[in-house]
Amino acid sequence: MSSDPAPTPHATAEQVEAAWHDPKLANVLYHDWEAGTYDEKWSISYDERCIDYAAGRFRAAAPWDGRPYLRALELGSGTGFFLLNLMQAGVAERGVVTDLSPGMVAAATRNAEHLGLEVEGAVVDGEHIPFPDDSFDLVVGHAVLHHIPDVEAAFREVLRVLEPGGRFVFAGEPTTVGDAYARKLGQWTWKATTTLTRLGPLQGWRRPQHELDESSRAAALESVVDIHTFDPADLERTATRAGAEGVRASTEEFAAAMLGWPVRTFEAAVPPGKLGWNWAMFAYHGWQRLSWLDEHVLNRVVPRSWFYNALITGTKPR
Repeated sequence: MSSDPAPTPHATAEQVEAAWHDPKLANVLYHDWEAGTYDEKWSISYDERCIDYAAGRFRAAAPWDGRPYLRALELGSGTGFFLLNLMQAGVAERGVVTDLSPGMVAAATRNAEHLGLEVEGAVVDGEHIPFPDDSFDLVVGHAVLHHIPDVEAAFREVLRVLEPGGRFVFAGEPTTVGDAYARKLGQWTWKATTTLTRLGPLQGWRRPQHELDESSRAAALESVVDIHTFDPADLERTATRAGAEGVRASTEEFAAAMLGWPVRTFEAAVPPGKLGWNWAMFAYHGWQRLSWLDEHVLNRVVPRSWFYNALITGTKPR
């Protein structure tokens, strides 16, 4: 939208200080700062690999008969990873990408344009969605609910803008147990990598100190940006209280998260392009194999609350 605010990729010290007391400002500053490198950081692409991943998350969360939804809304779209790949998979025909961060909305609409997808973009607060009632037949989000202060209010808004019988699907939400071990794994990996790359033979693997410092400052805001973790049963109750029906939460990534978090942290701590294609294939195929183990073996014996990612779906009453 032309009236959307401009991105703030380089926050002032005063803005950062204010963000410690304002979760929504923290989300804007943090994600505006990350918008230019977010796809690289999280190995996001818009090819078969991520199309299959996004469609797989959708099918894991909700039933789908293969027919496309006509108009979809994504909350907290970031650079567009979830909705744009779902559209390429045939899940939705037209879409609207929204985020609290103007930088992320700009990145998502650029990605959509490059892919030739029919997508609009808008800066939107998930607690106050500026679209009329019954505007969409699908609302999706990936790793967004844990950034929203009032999750139940967001669910009420989602249900309001859905047409009767419309469905919501949210994926990639951290569980309380999963977040605890993922953060520890990330912290240990960051400390080990940045310490070892100080040594003479390994200095070529070290990012410039100013980049490491900037990453550390931004990461410090995560304690403000990441507001919630979820117990799957509590998340189901929240959506049900908001008025949804047919609510179901599932979880994924236990063994896969044990590999994924150290891998992603290591990638963020070394210079871009240093690791190469063989590393990318090792990381991807390793994650695939452990995800298979999670899905076919561990989810039968490990409590769902121990897995890292929560997914939730439900519909608006007809």
